[in-house]
Amino acid sequence: MRKKNALAVALVATAALTLSACGSDKADSSKPVTDVSADMNTKAATVLDKPFTKPNLVLTDTHGKKYDLREQTKGKSTLIYFGYTKCPDVCPLTMSNIAIAYKKLPQADRDKLRVVFVTTDPERDTPEALGKWLKGAGDPAFTGLSGDFPTIQAGARQLGIGIDPPKKDKDGTVVSMHGAQVVAFSPKTDGGYVLYGEDTTADDYTKDLPKLLKGENP
Repeated sequence: MRKKNALAVALVATAALTLSACGSDKADSSKPVTDVSADMNTKAATVLDKPFTKPNLVLTDTHGKKYDLREQTKGKSTLIYFGYTKCPDVCPLTMSNIAIAYKKLPQADRDKLRVVFVTTDPERDTPEALGKWLKGAGDPAFTGLSGDFPTIQAGARQLGIGIDPPKKDKDGTVVSMHGAQVVAFSPKTDGGYVLYGEDTTADDYTKDLPKLLKGENP
């Protein structure tokens, strides 16, 4: 197990080179690096030997207020995902799967969990747009964050997640290339110690969330 975890850390370090384009055929063969390690384990979760430090990110939430990620999620089990609202597949599916598992938790446990969606397309994903999208694709209790792209990109890189500025395809479609990992942070240490790839199901999150809420390994 430790060999697998050590390999996962090495792979995540190169995540900036392996991006997914939501809805782009060109990216179908470019899976997030966590998927590579997940193939070596039947579990959806990849537990890291060396947790990530929570990014020092200060952005704007869906209410137009300043949101200090470290301060607002301190001591809380936290799931962080970078994506964009115009994504036709991976992003809404990921948030929907987390939302399904979230709704199955008792209210007391929901209050202990923070789910944070950080846009990779801040020019189009305004706070208002993020809030509206999260109500449909996720849950109104989830936090949506927007801001300037360089700040968001730097925060993602602190987690080994690569994102590129949105670009237009030949057909005019705007595509945001981004790593598709969900990072889970422990309420005990505030360290990002578990990774999930884009193939993680709602059942996987349903099974793992009770343990994540306690800071345990799934």
